[in-house]
Amino acid sequence: MGNGRHRRAAAKAGPWKGLNPAMALAAKGVVLAFVLAAVWDVDAAGAVFGRIRSWIEGTLDWFYVLTVCAALFTCLFLVFSRFGRIRLGDDASPPEFRTSSWIAMLFSAGVGIGLLFFSIAEPLFYFDNAGTAGYPNNPFADLAGAAWPDEQRAVHAMRVTYFHWGIHGWGVYAVVGLCLAYFGYCKKLPLTLRSALHPLIGDRIYGPTGGLVDLLAVFGGVFGIATSLGLGASQMATGLNVLLGIDPGVVTQIALIAAISLAATLSAVSGVRRGIRILSEWNIVVSVLLLGVFLFLGPFTWLVEFVATSVGAYLRGLVPMGFWIADSPGEASWQNAWTIFYWGWWISWAPFVGTFIARISRGRTLREFILGVLFVPTGLGLLWFGVFGGNALHLELNAAGGAGTAGIIELVRAANYEAALYATIGQMSDIGWLVWAMSAMATFLLATWFITSSDSGTLVITTFLSMGDPHPPRRFRIVWGLGVGAVAAVLLLADGLQALQTAAVAAALPVSVVLLFMIAGLLKSLARDP
Repeated sequence: MGNGRHRRAAAKAGPWKGLNPAMALAAKGVVLAFVLAAVWDVDAAGAVFGRIRSWIEGTLDWFYVLTVCAALFTCLFLVFSRFGRIRLGDDASPPEFRTSSWIAMLFSAGVGIGLLFFSIAEPLFYFDNAGTAGYPNNPFADLAGAAWPDEQRAVHAMRVTYFHWGIHGWGVYAVVGLCLAYFGYCKKLPLTLRSALHPLIGDRIYGPTGGLVDLLAVFGGVFGIATSLGLGASQMATGLNVLLGIDPGVVTQIALIAAISLAATLSAVSGVRRGIRILSEWNIVVSVLLLGVFLFLGPFTWLVEFVATSVGAYLRGLVPMGFWIADSPGEASWQNAWTIFYWGWWISWAPFVGTFIARISRGRTLREFILGVLFVPTGLGLLWFGVFGGNALHLELNAAGGAGTAGIIELVRAANYEAALYATIGQMSDIGWLVWAMSAMATFLLATWFITSSDSGTLVITTFLSMGDPHPPRRFRIVWGLGVGAVAAVLLLADGLQALQTAAVAAALPVSVVLLFMIAGLLKSLARDP
């Protein structure tokens, strides 16, 4: 199916050995152009990207909603179909990684720092009703008549948080990863997005059309990682300020980006079996320890009941929430700022997360792949957000000065999201050393989540540029690993990270169109598979 052709597309000698020269030059040109545009005039770049995002949210919100639902329902259909027995690889080949390592790696690459950054801030935003953002904090709670600040509103706050971090987003990752794994391991095509279009356009995937599709993936990967590095560095700097009294300003954040980028590059160079796997497994170990501390140091019985109630509310509302389109101006503003933003963010990250998941999933059956990717990370995420967000909500519900006066929600109203986590930790115990230890664990986790997201992203970017080689040249992993860190640092200095974050979300529009064609190509090929 053209396997020799894609191998010939990578240079055999010279400075570009192992890479597709045209793709590599085009990728560097696109990245450089966007960085220069953002740095040259931050306000103008932000305004342009903002207008694009506003148009997408105001005009195509329904398209994003249907795209995410289409990805999820495709996965569910395939799980229960006869295609579920297909093995992603040779029929006799066992899984490349043991299940525990596989789950640790896909969870580390797919969620990353969002687990800590939003675990407190997002539930408290939806719990609030101050409307400081200019629109309702939680239309679902308002429609249900859940008053502020009572426990029923807290349940609705967690329900919406689960919705944005649950099965819908992982459905997008799963369908992209499945397309890549199926065409890469079963059809022996390059491990890149273009391969899923082969049933539709044939060998034209090796031409400009295929190149454009892969460039979109590189763009999303570079700026997705760069913006996460830059924006998340502020929370790590806040943690160092709490722990050691270090100034959390730009200098500290740049130093953190440099250190993380270096560590991530070393991890990417060492490969999946060593650096990425080991770091991902350590992520899970430390995460379980911190989760356990939050669970047993907090109101254990209340948390268990609260998580069960809120998860039940999420599951009952899964279908209507998934297809909900706001019809009033206030509700539409909320949906655009949160749900559509999240769907765009999941879609824009899907090419590189999906590729990494495919890279580590050789040897698994199609059914095993989907069930693992859909439900295991979703279940872990629900538990994590329920326990962390539940602790903060309990503190606010039972504050000494009355519900809603614990002070954490004030940080969220001021958009100081990174401080909300440490404020919650500070109120969970009167024992100084224990608070310090919990804060240290959280800061360490932020660093390791960053590293695992960045190293897997670097590996995927170079895989695309080497026409699907699962072991791209190490020197290019170094160049792109350090390059992504440099992009984050430059944009942080120029105050251009928000503009590029908006641009990455806007880039989800063409990626979502490609995603629908990928689903069509996958279903067409499966129907023909003997």
